[in-house]
Amino acid sequence: MTRLTRTFAALSDDTRFALVDKLIRRGELSAGTLAAETEISAPAISRHLRVLREAGVITQRAQGTHRYYAANADALRAIHGWTMDHRAFWSGSLDRLDTLIALDPEGDDR
Repeated sequence: MTRLTRTFAALSDDTRFALVDKLIRRGELSAGTLAAETEISAPAISRHLRVLREAGVITQRAQGTHRYYAANADALRAIHGWTMDHRAFWSGSLDRLDTLIALDPEGDDR
């Protein structure tokens, strides 16, 4: 399994995706803060954070008895790179969709 495949697999879970999104938007947060802001138990949050850490999506820093997590910029750059490499596919697909919509402006079902 490639690193990017592990990244996408880790992000395929809604809870893990939300955790990473929160870390991207707010920066480094403690495990306690992440657990307190969800309806999921602390042990469950820890398991999700472990999956994300092992996939390289987030980093962990220890300070005393606290653990702090942040989004891994390298993993985010890899996702961005993959997306940009496939941009032509998405652009072509969206152009085809625009053409189909233009042919049937009233959206008639057939």
